[in-house]
Amino acid sequence: MNVAQAERTILVTGTNGQVGFELARTLQGLGRIVALDRSGLDLSKLDQVRSVVREVRPALIVNPAAYTAVDKAETEFDLAMRINGEAPGVLAEEAKRLDAALIHYSTDYVFDGQKPSPYLEEDPTDPQNAYGKSKLAGETAIEAVGGKYLVFRTSWVYGARGKNFLLTMLRLGRERPELKVVADQFGAPTWSNTIAALTAHILAQSQIANDERQWWGERSGVYHMTASDSTSWHGFASSIFALAKLQSRPNVLPIPASDYPTPAKRPVNSRMSNDKLVNVFGLRPPRWDDALKLCLEQC
Repeated sequence: MNVAQAERTILVTGTNGQVGFELARTLQGLGRIVALDRSGLDLSKLDQVRSVVREVRPALIVNPAAYTAVDKAETEFDLAMRINGEAPGVLAEEAKRLDAALIHYSTDYVFDGQKPSPYLEEDPTDPQNAYGKSKLAGETAIEAVGGKYLVFRTSWVYGARGKNFLLTMLRLGRERPELKVVADQFGAPTWSNTIAALTAHILAQSQIANDERQWWGERSGVYHMTASDSTSWHGFASSIFALAKLQSRPNVLPIPASDYPTPAKRPVNSRMSNDKLVNVFGLRPPRWDDALKLCLEQC
């Protein structure tokens, strides 16, 4: 009897983060949730990663934990690579040893951002910053191990907690009458709850499959998982203030990215196609602005 049959325990990492927080709640009902934040599972400590997985013996590992300080990664590349690049490979190895499955989250930053249309999963990767390189290394490590796995690339993640563009805009909007926001970079703002909900739907499909091993065997791989449609950072900010209940709205001015230089280069085009996700799992993510309305009800 394998571990998945004996006990369906789901190990969720990074539960203080935006996506991890939502996953620990949304996955209820699909198994016994073991939710660990950094104090319980620090991905920078690879020996601890192995020992925790071997102690918990999960049937499924869901790994939203990551080094996400994009600009800081330029000077902390070794740390970013250990957390984003090496730890996912260790999780994949331990999952395979247990005959468990692994779900991991990656990013649009694995691409160079120069394609004029939305990126497909099979498009060549070419990360332009340290963070993107570390996340691509994680994908590569998981694929090299094989086994049962799903890698979901997402983009422009925001939510009602943590550090993200939405909460930064709401704070600055209360403090300043005018804001300058980049208008020539494009992507799909994706609510952390959307990512968790879609993940839960997909896991439910795996559990009701006639042959769960075959289900994973046929579907393991990389998928894009973002909100539908796209906008610019300026468009995102403008929508936030149009929908948020603030006493006064700041004037949001569009600027080119060249007017807001950052240590890490950002892609011009972060748009990714969800067609593979739709075709394989029958799930169509909501429009980014519809999800934003729901999220703002919590802020």
